[in-house]
This record gives sequence, structure tokens and C-alpha cells, in this order.
Amino acid sequence: MGCVSTKDPYRNYVRKLQKGKITEDTSFVYQLPYEESKSYRVIQGYFSAFSHKNRAALDFKMKRGANICAARDGVVIRVKEDGDRGGWNRKYRPYGNNIVIQHADGTRSGYWHLQKDGALVNMGDTVKAGQVIALSGKTGYAAVPHLHFMVWSNYGGQWQQVPTRFQTRKGIKYLRPWKKYKNRVQ
Repeated sequence: MGCVSTKDPYRNYVRKLQKGKITEDTSFVYQLPYEESKSYRVIQGYFSAFSHKNRAALDFKMKRGANICAARDGVVIRVKEDGDRGGWNRKYRPYGNNIVIQHADGTRSGYWHLQKDGALVNMGDTVKAGQVIALSGKTGYAAVPHLHFMVWSNYGGQWQQVPTRFQTRKGIKYLRPWKKYKNRVQ
């Protein structure tokens, strides 16, 4: 499983959420997927033109080896850390190391492009929000070292990517591309 592309009907809705044209306060609020007091730039946001045209996913620019934290409590249901290649070519897609965490409400969060042997958790582990789970890298289909983060939910037997709100130093927000966000633990 790599960075999966879907035709998401929420594209315009999400853009309005990001710009603050509409508000929604019922979704779960996630922690940023990195350590407290750290800040990283979102280099691709939900439905960005570069490679997220049909993805409700975020890319955080991170150097190789940066600590990645669980954005929410859950159980680790997938760990892939044997990939040793990466680059801007689809042939690298199978090498993308990742961790997937299942949450109590049935949603899942995914963390992609981890460095080789960079998972710090195992399948079946229970993790807490803010816990360091991996080291960032550039494995798989990736032009630069970064963390690809997404959340998806099962609606009537179909998995669908969903936008998420995050707790930032400046409050609860839907993240936008090219902005830098500083982590503040809830």
C-alpha cells in the first residue's frame, strides 16, 4: 500500500474549511505528528496541485531522521520498514516505509516515507498521542525527505480519506500548504 489516490468528493468543502469560509467543530482534533515545540512546514496540503490532486493528505517537510509522533491514541496495525529506495518515479512506490494506526472510532492514520528500519513500534503496540513512533525519511515515491500523513474512515464498506483538524500553537486549525505549524500538546 502506498500513497493511495482517490476521487474525494470533499475537495471544495475542504478548501472552504482551510480558508475559514465555513466552520466544522465535530471532527476529532489531532496532535501534529511531531514533537512538542517543533515546527515544520506543510509542503503539500489537502488536494494540492503537485501530487495530492485527489488526496486528503498532508506532507510535512522533515529532514531524514526527524522524530515522528502518533497524532492520536491507537493500535499499530501495519508496519513496513524494509524499503531502502526513494525518488520521484513511480517505480519507487513499493519501497515506501509506513506505519498505520487504528483509532478507537475505527478511523486510521497513516505515516509514510519513513527511513529504512525507522519504525520504533511494532504491529499490535498500543500508542499514545505524542509518542515517538518513527523516523522520517525519503523512501518510496518521494521527491524530498518528508512525512506524508493522512487519515481515512470506512463509510459503508468503502475507505475514504478525510481531512483532519490539528491542535497548533495558534489554536485548532485545518492546515494549509506552505505554512509552518508549531506543535503544542493538548
